[in-house]
Amino acid sequence: MPHKIKPLPFDKDLIGISKKTLEIHHGKLYAGYVNKRNEVEEKIKTADMTQANATYSEFGELKRQETFAADAMVLHERYFKNLSGPLTISGQAAIPEGKISEQIKKDFGTYENWEQEFKAAGLASRGWVVLAYDFNDGQLRNYSCDVHNVGGIWGSAPLVVLDVYEHAYFIDYGSDRKKYIDDYFKNLNWAEADALFQKLVK
Repeated sequence: MPHKIKPLPFDKDLIGISKKTLEIHHGKLYAGYVNKRNEVEEKIKTADMTQANATYSEFGELKRQETFAADAMVLHERYFKNLSGPLTISGQAAIPEGKISEQIKKDFGTYENWEQEFKAAGLASRGWVVLAYDFNDGQLRNYSCDVHNVGGIWGSAPLVVLDVYEHAYFIDYGSDRKKYIDDYFKNLNWAEADALFQKLVK
C-alpha cells in the first residue's frame, strides 16, 4: 500500500518558524520524500536482482535509496509532531512532565544535562538530532545523524526529533542555528512525546 502524505498535525502559528518555511518544508520537501519512497518501492518490485553487485546495480542503488527516503519520511513526521505543542504560547520553553521526564532524569541526571547535550548535538550535527528510546538497553539516548539513514541505531524509536538541515530554518534565521534551536524548544510538545514514550514502554 502506498505511503500517504500526512497533514501538518497543528494549525497554529509557531514561535519563530514561519508559515512560508512550513509550506516549503512540509508541502514540498517532506511530501517529496513520501512520493519518492513510493516510487522507489515500486521500482524495487521489477528491478533485475540477477545483476545485483556491490559496485553498482539498479537493485543495489534502489535498496540504498529506499532507506534514505524512508528515514526522511519517518523523521520529518516526528519532527512535525514535536512542533505541535504548547496549547498556549507563552514565549517560554516548556519542560517535560510525566514518565518521559522521569526517564530523562534517570538517564541524564537532570533535565538540564539532557537539554545541554541535545542542543550541543543540534549545533554539531549536519542533519538531525534524535532523542530515542533504545530498546537494546532500555535507556533514552541522544543520537546525532548527519544524513537521514546514517546515525540511527537499530532497535531504537525516535521520540523528539530536531531537523537542523538549513532548509528547516534558513528563511527565518539565516545562519543563526542556535536561535532556531532555542525557538524549537518553545514549540516542543512534550505531552505528545510523553504519550508516545508511555506507549512504547508498556
